[in-house]
Amino acid sequence: MTTPYRVCFVCTGNICRSPMAESVFRARIAEDGLDALVEIDSAGTGGWHEGEAADPRTRDVLRTGGYPSAHTARQFRASWFARRDLVIALDSGHLRELRRLAPTAEDAAKVHLLRAYSCGTGPSAGPADLDVPDPYYGGPAGFAACLEMVEAACDGLLEAVRAEVTSGAPGPAVPRPGLHHPPRKESA
Repeated sequence: MTTPYRVCFVCTGNICRSPMAESVFRARIAEDGLDALVEIDSAGTGGWHEGEAADPRTRDVLRTGGYPSAHTARQFRASWFARRDLVIALDSGHLRELRRLAPTAEDAAKVHLLRAYSCGTGPSAGPADLDVPDPYYGGPAGFAACLEMVEAACDGLLEAVRAEVTSGAPGPAVPRPGLHHPPRKESA
């Protein structure tokens, strides 16, 4: 394992789902006291929005959820695999594209779907069942639903990454079948 452990979230344009996942997971890592051991970033499979901030609806839903969001979109490059321990795809299309882009089989093994870490997903769930739907063409409700999915999955991802960084064993933090996490409750 490299220190720090590096996680990159990837969606299509890096303005909706992946910056949302980056912000949520960064908060989970900080809450767990692992921020000195884990670096988090995000990117898109395409470069259409490079240099832009996250979509205003993404920023709104993150702000409402209490997550900070300073973000500049960028495109994922094959060369990045060498400096990432885990690459998290937000849907099955991203998963396929990232694995195709991976220079080696070892790099392809670093790519997993975010919702594979969610509660209620198990070994029988197919890749399409684990997609975080793209909220871009919808309204605020789609962004709120996306945030809920991301939050649930980030709890499971946190458990997997925590185990990885505290064990010292090399390799990506892979999802475990039957992983279950109760939904987070906001404190009063």
